[in-house]
Amino acid sequence: QNGAVAFHIIGVIYMFVALAIVCDEFFVPSLDVIIEKLGITDDVAGATFMAAGGSAPELFTSVIGVFVSFDDVGIGTIVGSAVFNILFVIGMCALFSKTLLTLTWWPLFRDCTFYSTSLLTLIYFFRDNKIWWWEALILFSIYITYAVFMKWNQQAERFVKKIVYKNKVTRVRSTDQLMPAVSSLQLHA
Repeated sequence: QNGAVAFHIIGVIYMFVALAIVCDEFFVPSLDVIIEKLGITDDVAGATFMAAGGSAPELFTSVIGVFVSFDDVGIGTIVGSAVFNILFVIGMCALFSKTLLTLTWWPLFRDCTFYSTSLLTLIYFFRDNKIWWWEALILFSIYITYAVFMKWNQQAERFVKKIVYKNKVTRVRSTDQLMPAVSSLQLHA
């Protein structure tokens, strides 16, 4: 009561600084070496090793919540953490960035599609307030599908963009006429 709040705040700040130092000095360089030695692409590394590293606190909190304290803190922690990562972390990075962040629509579309699928599946499985082993296996399979998809992310992106931009329309001159985009190869053919 007398100074306990200040002590807790100092403790939390100390833990955040310690976590930042450990991640910056040991964890990220170790992951870089593992990724380089295994020849993993950046997309797959982001979906596996980097994601596991970033989600390790939620994993351990959930494991302790389920197996030690027999509490259901896990689901709220995991889903809440995902919302925090999507909204707060990305927002703060953009807010304090010294350069203009240029983003494309493909990563957002890809990740939101997998995230929405996984959340809808999770909601469906929670209709009876229980997760059975086969439901857990399906949820794990969705993650494996995402990680495998990331292996061919660039090819999938080119394929989807080819379809999306196939009938691209551009405005010419100052009139309101719309004409299909024509490449220089098509003009000379």
